[in-house]
Formats: sequence, C-alpha cells, structure tokens
Amino acid sequence: MTPSESEPHHSPLTTHHLPLKLGLLGGSFNPIHNGHLAIAHLVRDKLRLDQVLFIPTGDPPHKRDGSLAPAKDRYEMVRLALAGTPSFDLSDIEIRRTGKSYSIDTIHELARRFGSSTELYFLIGLDAFLDLPNWKNPMELLRACRFVVVPRPGQSFRSLADMPLLPALSAQTLRQLDTGALPQLDIALPSCLGIICLPIPPCSTSSSDIRQRIRQGTTTANMLPPSVQSYILQHRLYQEGCDRTNI
Repeated sequence: MTPSESEPHHSPLTTHHLPLKLGLLGGSFNPIHNGHLAIAHLVRDKLRLDQVLFIPTGDPPHKRDGSLAPAKDRYEMVRLALAGTPSFDLSDIEIRRTGKSYSIDTIHELARRFGSSTELYFLIGLDAFLDLPNWKNPMELLRACRFVVVPRPGQSFRSLADMPLLPALSAQTLRQLDTGALPQLDIALPSCLGIICLPIPPCSTSSSDIRQRIRQGTTTANMLPPSVQSYILQHRLYQEGCDRTNI
C-alpha cells in the first residue's frame, strides 16, 4: 500500500478519554531503525502519551543529495516497523504535500485535524532543536505544541544556555541533565506551551551508518527491525550512490 492510496488511521486515539496526549516524531526515516523506535517507546512511557505519530518527510527542504530513498519506500518501511504496536501510528501528511514541507504547516494541519482537546508533543533531538531559530516561524511552533528534547551523541544540554529564544538557564541544572541526576527539566516560555528536556539514553544508531553498512555489505544486526531489513534487501535500497546526510 502506498501513501497515496490511504489516509493515516488514528483509531487507537478514539479509545481514550479527552484530552489526548499525542507525540509527533518526524524525520526522513531513511531508513527507520531500532533507535527511532526506542526513543518513541521511552518518551511515550515517561510522558504517558496516548499515541506517537510517526511522520515521514516528503521533500525535506534541507536534504538535497541522492541518498534519500523514495517517499513510498520510506513510508512502507515505517509501516512495517510499527506493525504490532497499537500506540504507534503513521501519517503520510508530509509525503502527500506538494512542494517543500515545513514543520509549522504540519503542526497547523494536525491541530485542525485533532482539535483543541489534543495536546501535541513534538519529539526532537537536541542537535535539531539547537537549530530551531533557523526554522520557519520558530516562535509560532513553540506556541502551537510542546517540544520534547532528547539527547544526541556528542551533544550536551549545556549548549542550551547559549540558545536564542530560551530564558536564562542554570549551568548547574543543565549539568544535572547531562549526567542524568535530573530526570526531567520543564522550561516555561511566555505565551508558549513549553519545552521538556528528557535525559534518556542517547541513540548511537544513525541511518547514515546503516546506509553505509548496506553499501559495504557489512552487518546491520540489531540495528533494524527484521521486516525493514527484509524490505531493504528485497527492493535493493541504499546499494549505491553518494551519501552525505547524517540522519
């Protein structure tokens, strides 16, 4: 089944009492791997989210080389990876959008679709969050949903001290986040829904490493769901071509 043939289903959401807590995990998923799934599980459990919605990108404006698999393949790999997990769902909202797709457009459309009784939680890695000031309408994004920031290898929460858009943050508090001594930090912003920093174990797996391993014929054991690995082999994805992304 291709994205154009179906609308994303959200039936598990209808079984909960309002308000609903919906996590949003976007990305190229090129390919989706066990690290993505582990992050979604951990954040879901820690914040008691009702659902995590995976949103594969269609035509990301910041990725322009030839290493990105076709949208229909990335969508199908995510669908296979989520099978059997009722609290995870999949949306083709960005794949179906023509032209460039920006997060603010996705958030507005999802807010309209789910209504004001649904609380949106935007799951994002620390490296991407530090770049938020360069995104389209960053303050509007912060007003429309809560951001949930998780660690990335080689990144430190202490870097938030120098980030524009944020209030002054205690260096000691940020150090406690980095060491895990502080289990969560809630950052309040005027007229915004706030930011949640969660010091869960950082994901060491990257899609770029997996793509390189596939091209080189080395093992990807324990890095991919078996169904995704089978799909990649069957459709001969990531066999050749340049690869300059790190996602």
